[in-house]
Amino acid sequence: MELRGVTALVSGAGGGLGAATARELAGAGAHVVVADTDTRTGAAVAGEVGGTFVETDVTRAESVEHAVEMAAGLTGPLRVAVSCAGIAPAARTLGLDGRPHDLETFERALAVNLVGTFNVMRLAAAAMAATEPLQDGERGVVVNTSSAAAEDGQAGQTAYAASKGAVAALTLPAARDLASVGVRVCALSPGLFDTPLFEAIPPEFRRPLVRQIVFPPRLGTPREFARAVRAVCELGYLNATVVRLDGGLRLPST
Repeated sequence: MELRGVTALVSGAGGGLGAATARELAGAGAHVVVADTDTRTGAAVAGEVGGTFVETDVTRAESVEHAVEMAAGLTGPLRVAVSCAGIAPAARTLGLDGRPHDLETFERALAVNLVGTFNVMRLAAAAMAATEPLQDGERGVVVNTSSAAAEDGQAGQTAYAASKGAVAALTLPAARDLASVGVRVCALSPGLFDTPLFEAIPPEFRRPLVRQIVFPPRLGTPREFARAVRAVCELGYLNATVVRLDGGLRLPST
């Protein structure tokens, strides 16, 4: 897919992986709709890339509907939707103090990471289906964000791993559903990346994790994630798959 002149909707684009993705797609010539709950950072990224900011809560249907309508109403057709909005709560199924995992925390992780991703995908795909087809009948591409934790989640990651595992699992059936309208669906499964989310982990826990990375022995950069998103967009034969982006990392149990 040629990105120049198309519109790309990126959720969670106010920072981290989403902001890097917005910059990468804008650099390739796309007009980026920055969808985020944080009006300050979201507007700043949109201003930086010459895009459009829309305050968006991915868990609410009407909020994403508004963002998609804005994206579809711009000059270029909406052809790309990337879901980067996410949270990573940490809690054991049964805490060391004997208390069970808080149910609201678990439900919130599923609401943002899974329901939010599906909400963006279903509404963006509907808008893409209304566009004129490109070569091979392609109308658009959806790139979702899973996680290495989907396959090897650690202790304390039940909510996060469950939500990201579900994002990985919906990739194939969603791609099959949307094939008839020419919309591809892929997911990226990042490992340890240098983002504020990782920085929130105490240093004594971060260091052992980084040592598990096979090669290169460092954190991934948001730009590397963004370049992978661009590659998925531009490679029209890439569909219905989950790609690990982790330097060979396999997370230990704790």
